[in-house]
Amino acid sequence: MASRAARCLLRVTGRASGVTSGQLDYSLGQHGDRAFSTSIRLRSRKDPDAKKTYSFSTLKVDKPAKGVIQVELNRPDRLNALNNDSWCEIREFFDTISADPECRVVILSALGKHFTAGIDLQDMGFMMDLLGSDLDTSRKGLKLEQKVRDYQDSFTAIEKCPKPVIAAIHGGCIGGGVDMTSACDIRYCTEDAFFAIKEVDIGMAADVGTLQRFPKIVGNDSLVRELAFTARKFYAAEAKSIGFVSRLFDSRETMLKAAMDVASLIAAKSPVAVQGTKVHLNYSRDHTVQEGLEHMAIWQMTMLQSDDIMKAAMASADRRGKTVPEFADV
Repeated sequence: MASRAARCLLRVTGRASGVTSGQLDYSLGQHGDRAFSTSIRLRSRKDPDAKKTYSFSTLKVDKPAKGVIQVELNRPDRLNALNNDSWCEIREFFDTISADPECRVVILSALGKHFTAGIDLQDMGFMMDLLGSDLDTSRKGLKLEQKVRDYQDSFTAIEKCPKPVIAAIHGGCIGGGVDMTSACDIRYCTEDAFFAIKEVDIGMAADVGTLQRFPKIVGNDSLVRELAFTARKFYAAEAKSIGFVSRLFDSRETMLKAAMDVASLIAAKSPVAVQGTKVHLNYSRDHTVQEGLEHMAIWQMTMLQSDDIMKAAMASADRRGKTVPEFADV
């Protein structure tokens, strides 16, 4: 734990990107902070056959079904505002899960009344100290650049995780919450959910992924600019109509059940096929059609030799539907 805490301290020392829990709706007020801890036995990167217990202070991790890991933002008393530990632990969790062969799908949800209020502005100490220091402008700038990159990496870890990530959103998803969920593969939300690209209201541009990923998800440049320039709320129905979320639910419970059903369905598929699909969807999004096709051809040189293809074909040939293929972990 000491080494993990040290890594957190090095990467995450406070900055501004989003809103505090007190700014979620300009009326939610202040909440007392409380530390939470959860642990789950995960495979170690260094020894795939060994299992190791990882503990988190801001995340709650469970394994509700075979191949499925559920991670929940776990600072409900702070409306799941993202503090220094949150940024570090999100990155560590997804880096670890990426190397865990027993995990095939991740569900990302949150405890409490809201998904997240965005950045916890109480952790802005580093930036305030840096701006008030005697360092010259260039050195301040280089330090700020590195911090921005560190925070970007926390959510990029979600996108780079080869396992599909399903975001299950309820209540408010503000500022950094839009950055976070934009990096996920599938997004569901409750009918009472609302979103806001809130950063302009605290004097800055969104800097950890929304302006890069959200436009490609929504595909409506005019609307994206409206939402980013005004910081206005958009609610669940609008989020679905523009394609940011794919399904709406009447309660958090029904949403999580649906997310679990979809996760279990994905987990039953060939992990070689599923992970390859995510890799190429992401690659093709950022490249030309021809580049995507060439990348796929090179990938398939190896992956078409997988035993999973024969297993899936045999199961598909069983018209009675009694053959259930069992795919090895990756």
